[in-house]
Amino acid sequence: MYGRGSQMGFGPPVTPNIIKNLMIANGVVFIAQHLTQGAVTQWAVVSPAQVWLGLELWRPFTYMWLHSTTSPFHIIFNMFTLWMFGSQMALAWGEQRFIRFYLVCGIGAGVLIATVPFVPVVMGLKELDYSLAIPTLGASGAVMGCLLAFSLTWPNRTIQLIFPPIPLKAIWLIPFIFFMEFSSGQQGVSHIGHLGGVVVGYFYLLREGRTPGIPTIESLKLRWRRYRMRQKLRAVHEEERRERRRRDDNDETYH
Repeated sequence: MYGRGSQMGFGPPVTPNIIKNLMIANGVVFIAQHLTQGAVTQWAVVSPAQVWLGLELWRPFTYMWLHSTTSPFHIIFNMFTLWMFGSQMALAWGEQRFIRFYLVCGIGAGVLIATVPFVPVVMGLKELDYSLAIPTLGASGAVMGCLLAFSLTWPNRTIQLIFPPIPLKAIWLIPFIFFMEFSSGQQGVSHIGHLGGVVVGYFYLLREGRTPGIPTIESLKLRWRRYRMRQKLRAVHEEERRERRRRDDNDETYH
């Protein structure tokens, strides 16, 4: 739930066709995973070993259409988040711009999932082991990119979380999610995938240059200089107030 000015709403006012189609596609693949008894899943998941040792280069694209078949909550949560926040972005951007961004975030996260664990092996810092064959699946990388775009487009919009039931400015949504994710110690979560979707989405938006107010190194330096300047001004004003109080205390009044 998020506030629009003085109003409160649940979900988007309209669900764009691209969001409907993405949800349908994910649902169809989810059904196919069940009907094929895992054959589709095995063919489409992504892992470092499969991509770089087996040269199965399609997997960074296909993994993002799969979800865990052991529990429906994986696909439900991802599709709910896509509907809630992706719809707003598709309405604001247009469907073509949105689908490009969605695919870039998802595929980019898949490439990072396959590459980051392999880097220490290439550098000779780690031996090949079973961890490189651990599969990853899910639309979370693309969905996290949508959350980032939402939070940068409407940073001051208030989001009323359900669990925990607290209000939160949209700009703090991504840091809050990662705080909860890392502090909970939940197993089976692809931190690289989630962070990868955010990192790829950030650089995509930065290069695109169509998102005003997106944080950059220069803008952060400017904010830091402004913060330091405000601190110095406060210190000067506080010193002036103390000096006035000292003068007032030293003044004698005669009757």
